[in-house]
Amino acid sequence: MMNVPQIFASDVFNCQVMQERLPKEIYKSLVKTIRFGHPLDMSVANVVANAMKDWAVEKGATHFTHWFQPMTGITAEKHDSFISPTKDGKVIMEFSGKELVMGEPDASSFPSGGVRATFEARGYTAWDPTSFAFVKDGTLYIPTAFFSYSGEVLDKKTPLLKSMEALNKEALRILRLFGNTTAQRVIAQVGAEQEYFLIDRAVYEKRKDLIFTGRTLFGAKAPKGQELEDHYFCPIKPRVSAFMKELDEELWRYGILAKTKHNEVAPAQHELAPIFTSINVASDQNQLMMEIMKEVASRHGLVCLLHEKPFEGINGSGKHNNWSMGTDTGLNLLDPGTTPAENGQFMLFLMAVIKAVNDHQDLLRLSVASAGNDHRLGANEAPPAIVSVFVGEELEAILAALEKEETYKGSDRKVMKLGVDALPVIPKDTTDRNRTSPFAFTGNKFEFRMVGSSFSLAGPNITINAIVADTLRQFADELEKAPDFTAALHALVVRTIRENKRIIFNGNNYSPEWTEEAARRGLCNLKNAAEALPHFADEKNIALFERMKVFTAREVVTRTEIMLENYSKVLGIEGLTMLDMARRDIFPAVSGYVRELAKTAADVKAALPGAETPAEEETARQLLALNTEIAAKAKELEALLSEAQTVSETAAQATFFAEKVLPVMQQLRSAADEAESLTDEKAWPFPTYGDLLFSVT
Repeated sequence: MMNVPQIFASDVFNCQVMQERLPKEIYKSLVKTIRFGHPLDMSVANVVANAMKDWAVEKGATHFTHWFQPMTGITAEKHDSFISPTKDGKVIMEFSGKELVMGEPDASSFPSGGVRATFEARGYTAWDPTSFAFVKDGTLYIPTAFFSYSGEVLDKKTPLLKSMEALNKEALRILRLFGNTTAQRVIAQVGAEQEYFLIDRAVYEKRKDLIFTGRTLFGAKAPKGQELEDHYFCPIKPRVSAFMKELDEELWRYGILAKTKHNEVAPAQHELAPIFTSINVASDQNQLMMEIMKEVASRHGLVCLLHEKPFEGINGSGKHNNWSMGTDTGLNLLDPGTTPAENGQFMLFLMAVIKAVNDHQDLLRLSVASAGNDHRLGANEAPPAIVSVFVGEELEAILAALEKEETYKGSDRKVMKLGVDALPVIPKDTTDRNRTSPFAFTGNKFEFRMVGSSFSLAGPNITINAIVADTLRQFADELEKAPDFTAALHALVVRTIRENKRIIFNGNNYSPEWTEEAARRGLCNLKNAAEALPHFADEKNIALFERMKVFTAREVVTRTEIMLENYSKVLGIEGLTMLDMARRDIFPAVSGYVRELAKTAADVKAALPGAETPAEEETARQLLALNTEIAAKAKELEALLSEAQTVSETAAQATFFAEKVLPVMQQLRSAADEAESLTDEKAWPFPTYGDLLFSVT
């Protein structure tokens, strides 16, 4: 029988292990570094490194690695052994504070956005003590930041930590205005629901598109999809249950708070949700979670698909980003509370988030922009590309009453005054969830539903932290100067409601009417990644990130280049894969089946002179026409892919892929999918959607 409390975090060098293994003063010094960012003395690092090495060796580790998150979207690692030679020709296991604190991996082949030449290879990793080290597969993993020789940030962790610090600084200013002197830190927290697909490895290995791109580039709709909604929360199949059981155990060993697991709406789709934790830790753990999901799936003869839209015509997968702010004393700053002071504080933090979203719709939209997520956003299981905020009917009515300084129908008070009258108690689930909303308030947190399933949590949360921090800065600047805090607070909240109410929408975000209404409200509608990503380097956004000390102007520009390059590269790979499949597999298969049909039709005519034209002949004609179209579209796609490589400017190239290449890819797919529906399944070269979606029994 599994003893969960005993195995939980058993492979993690956490505070409990540190307290047991480190001298008391060393432990206290390290805790100050972890909790408050105090500088780490090298003498402390040496003691920590030795204790960490001893613990890791006891766990079977022979190597260590500085585990970092370059701009590739996945993690990176270079393994070094603990061995050190002795004079007698043997070895001892050593690990110094210097090796713990700093590493030097080759940085030449990681994305840099043109900020450095290939021959400029030097990069550095720096230990992040706020995220615990762990042992995995005989190696001690040390979470680290990654930067270049000249100081440019080359990873996703460093700006995330900076954004968390910016939010902490500005939120503490607000708390001090409300008389809170006990809180020492404000911590941005996240609980990210992870959706994914599981399919049988045998069918996966017969699909070039899944192998090369992570999604199906061809595939006619199966007779059954998610129409009956019978997969959602249904009993979990034994093979999937075995996978989930082992996955939970693996995640718990690494201290990952895996809480909920269930079947999602689409066939073969599932979800795993963890408990809230610090964003930095949540981001690291989610990266590790995705790696472990794939490893565990492989051990069960399965493949875990994390692409946002692996199958056309059914739901894709997201990573619902539940975001909140809390103090080190346990206070949730997005909890309405029950006293006037708490109400005013809650309302100010609430309006800071709403204003931040309204002012920076473009940044939120582009923080989730990718070639993969373009297929999912707005496709009836994810929010559309238009950013809006859902607050629920009761909270919307409260905001309206505050704006007009009128009686709220749920209150017996004549006028609502922040800091004077208490808001009515707002239950956590006062209104139904709005699954169509991109950014929904759900009682004591905001759920950002636009994040794609394969995304690092760092990017979207860097944006949320930075824009909320900047808004809190504006609020603090105004309130700190006010002679009457209560009156100034009330006036500020009322004005903020009036100026930002356009972003609040509680209706159906999928409806065509909302698209029209959003346009009338002046909300931005950045329909695809090629349209959205260039806005990252807009002057106002560069100014924001520099003001919050999250990115320099140069870092913003280089990251814009990296994201645009990645978009074009992904579509280029998909285009080449389609060409390979269309020409080497689909076209020959259809041609062969047409010959078979023609022969059958000729045999029928010979056997039954004067009979009506055989059905085989009609099907053969349809397939012949479709195959001609497949060949033509393949030729057109090849020409466009070649032309795309001549477009040197990254934004222009991304636009070319979005406006020229993608439509032809879709046309090629449509012709091939129709041909599949007319071709004998035995003659078709790939497993069908039915084979893929129902492969796990």
